Amino acid sequence: MLTIGSFNEQPGIRHGFFTRNGGSSQGIYASLNCGFGADDDAEAVASNRRIALAALCPEATDLVTVYQVHSPEAVVVDAPWSPADAPRADAMVTNKPNIALGILTADCVPVLFAEMQSRVIGAAHAGWRGALSGVLDNTLAAMEKLGAERGRIIVGIGPAIAQRSYEVGPEFPAAFLKQDRENETFFCPAQRESHFFFDIKGYVARRLALLGLRDVHALPCDTYAEEERFFSYRRACHRHETGRDGKIDYGRGLSAICLSS
Repeated sequence: MLTIGSFNEQPGIRHGFFTRNGGSSQGIYASLNCGFGADDDAEAVASNRRIALAALCPEATDLVTVYQVHSPEAVVVDAPWSPADAPRADAMVTNKPNIALGILTADCVPVLFAEMQSRVIGAAHAGWRGALSGVLDNTLAAMEKLGAERGRIIVGIGPAIAQRSYEVGPEFPAAFLKQDRENETFFCPAQRESHFFFDIKGYVARRLALLGLRDVHALPCDTYAEEERFFSYRRACHRHETGRDGKIDYGRGLSAICLSS
């Protein structure tokens, strides 16, 4: 489990960006796959989530995740729900103690938020679609509705695919350049003609800065390149790794945050 110093210095908060190690899943899901969306053994996934929750915050009662759909939607968590009842969204916020907010990723950017004076936390799944369409904006707005003050929010950007591993096609930059010409700084030419390498973590950091957040910290990990530590959707696609149904599949890494009581 990886952590960020500024979060560790805050009393009453526990957070962690989990690696793929330390769980009970086998094969391409080895070993701490925390996503029921994978074609993994459900009992193994449930066990992995219990392992992660215990490591994150021993007093926590529940790990809550959403049905992630690459949307800008953020929801308020007033009480825990089961994975089967998870709403379709890509971010959560809460001011309730002992409920861990969990984000599942395998190259996309997990983003954790904390405002400890008001005791409000948030977690967002920022794939390129969600980041572009406003999932970070909506997470902040939801936190503010619970009493958080933007200037006091600490943000942690977790393990995600690095620019050197994220090649995109000629059509990809258009939406980002339409939004803001300054976004061209997050693209550099790839070896293939008209292809680019995209810095999604840099883009997320800039979006957060434009939203007025200054206390932002990012881990330098590359989920694609660091096979021993992280799951990667893109790596699974390149290697044609498949689940029991013969379709491309991969494990999901957990990033989580919790208010302790």
